[in-house]
This record gives sequence, structure tokens and C-alpha cells, in this order.
Amino acid sequence: MQSSRYTFWVLIVVVAVAGANQGLTIPLLAVMLEQQGVSTVVNGLNATALYIGVVLVSPWLEIPLRRIGYRNTIFWGLVLLTVSTLLVPMFSSLTVWFVLRLLMGVGDSSLHYASQMWVTKITSEKNRGRDLSIYGLAFGIGFAIGPLGLNLLTFGVWVPFGALIVLYVIAYALLARIKNDFPEEIKQTEKKQNKYVTVLRIAWLALIPPFLYGFMETSLNGSFPIYALRTGLSLEWTSLILPSFIVGSIILQMPLGMLSDRIGRKKVMFVCALVGAAAFFLFPVAGENVWFMMLMLAIAGAAVGSFYSLGLAYAADILPASMIPTVGIIAGINFGVASILAPGLNGFLMQAWEPWTMFWLMGAQLLAFAIACLVHRETSAAQKELPISLQKHG
Repeated sequence: MQSSRYTFWVLIVVVAVAGANQGLTIPLLAVMLEQQGVSTVVNGLNATALYIGVVLVSPWLEIPLRRIGYRNTIFWGLVLLTVSTLLVPMFSSLTVWFVLRLLMGVGDSSLHYASQMWVTKITSEKNRGRDLSIYGLAFGIGFAIGPLGLNLLTFGVWVPFGALIVLYVIAYALLARIKNDFPEEIKQTEKKQNKYVTVLRIAWLALIPPFLYGFMETSLNGSFPIYALRTGLSLEWTSLILPSFIVGSIILQMPLGMLSDRIGRKKVMFVCALVGAAAFFLFPVAGENVWFMMLMLAIAGAAVGSFYSLGLAYAADILPASMIPTVGIIAGINFGVASILAPGLNGFLMQAWEPWTMFWLMGAQLLAFAIACLVHRETSAAQKELPISLQKHG
């Protein structure tokens, strides 16, 4: 019988490959568009295609997951990524690139959704926080390594894309060695309930972190460079300051996951939200002190960099296993919507007020979430309202 731990580690490698793909393609395509003389506004709009693809496909991913299983959903997501990656260097049209980026978003979302749900299913409850943090850590490391592929562009436009194809081949080979699996079925009873309404009613708090993480990630990747230019930071310093958030999240990803296994997810998310809010509120105080900026982003990343995985783990704690695929759908939509909203909202605030308002906005969101953690009550009473077949067992 195939070990679930072997499957787990295969999924970890696959998600690291997906992280490297995002970490390289986002800045790579931005650089290529800049070299073509495309305006920053059009460049940014083209980049949103990835997240539009995520939002468009997310509501439908549970259907193939339940019909063809985890592994096959990951496989077809990887196929879309491979085809899109191969086609990008063949064209220079903005319209074609927009479509290809949209397909990348569809493939990437499929891969992440299925792998997240599979990891959540095969991990034990007592180690769920640790294992999901390893998942997040793998993506973070891949995402951090990905931009190094920009250096390959000097050898030709095909070289960085070829490096990604090599990584995809490794992922295909590993996926071929694991057995497909399916999520648990939802059994209807006399008292029928809409599964999405049920999940939102019971696990609403657990679904906020994916939105917050999506907003923060896109704000830092897309809006911080604008903030840097308007405050006089050089591109060299900007490239050094930005990774601080990722480095911070990598450092505390596993410790926070393990701590949440011991003392509870909500307590950890509450404290992390307060720390992250304080770091973002203090960021504008840095002025021109780049070291203080790096410190604040590192602290913010360490605190909230694991929010997505902690939110999923918390949802898995309070809902039956059969409902977790629905949680993943809503979490993916929340992440995608936040990623689309962030650039426009930050741009408006920076235009209407001051550049540093983007950090206060993120701090205010985290503070509001911390308050929500305080007023939220555990769902034992709510779970009793579920049909017997949908209740959490064990």
C-alpha cells in the first residue's frame, strides 16, 4: 500500500515547482513588456490576467476534483501551465499574452486547489498545522527562488522558459508514481442545506485569512514598487526590501503551524494579526531608513505569511472532511478577488492621499480580523444544526 507520507512529499515538490513558476513568470513577463516599451499601467493590467483566471475557474474546480480525483486535477492544471509556458515566447502580442496568463491562472489554481485539498485530507488532525505550513513553506521557497531565473534571460528569451519546462517534467514524473484519490462524498439527508451557505456560516472566520493574504501579497508585489518610486527609493533597494516579507514568512511558517497544533489556530491567528498590523502601521515611520523597512516587512511576513494555510487548517478543524473541497473553492475565490482589488484600491489611495496609506490599509484589515477573532465563538453549536451526515466526526 502506498504511503500517504510519500504522496505528501510528492505534493510538496509539485507545489514548490508551482511556486517557482509564479516567482519567475510574474517578473519575467513584466520585464519583457518593459523592454517592449509598454506603459506601467498596461503592464499591470496584463498581470491581472493571472488572478482573473483564478477567480473565473475557482467556483468550478470542485466538479472535476470529485469526478476525476486529486491527481488528475493536478495533472491537467500542470498541462495548462506547460502549454502556456511554451507559447509565451512564441508571441509578443499583448492580447495573446493576456490570454496565456489567464490560462496560467486557471492551471495554477487547479494545481494548488487539488494539492491543498489532498494535503488537508491525508494529514492527521494533530499535525495538520505543521503539514500545511510545510506546504506553504515549499511554495514560498519556490516563489523566492523563481526570480533567480531572470538571470537566464541574458542567454536568450527561451532559456528561462526552458528551465520551467524541466521543472514541469520533474513534477509529471513524480505525479505518475502516486495513486489517484478522491474526496469524501457529501451524503444528503432529509434536511438539505446549500453547502456553500453552510461553510460560510460555520467557517467564515477561517475564510478571511486567504483574502487578507491575497491582498497583502499583491499589494507588496504590485503596489510597493510604485510606493518606492514615489518616495525616492532606488530599484536596487526595492529589490532587496521586497523579499523581506517572503523571508520572514519562510522563517516562521513551520513554527507557527506547529504552535497552532498545540494551542489552537484562532489564538495564533489573533496574535499574528496584531503583530502584522503593528508592523504595517509602523512601516511609514521608517522614512528613508531602508533597514527599518526591511525589518517591518520581515516581521509582517513572519506574522501573517502563513495565514492562508492556518485558515485552511482551522476550517478543517471545525468542518467535516467532505466539506473541505468547498472551503478550498471559497478560499481560492477570496484570494483571487483580493488580488484583483488590491492594485486598484492601493493606486486610488496613493493618488488621493499619500503613498504610505497602502500600509495603513493592510494594517487596518489585520486589526479588524483580530477583533473578529475576539468576537467569534466556536462552532460546536452551529455544527449541531448540520445534517447528521455532514457533522464533524472524531
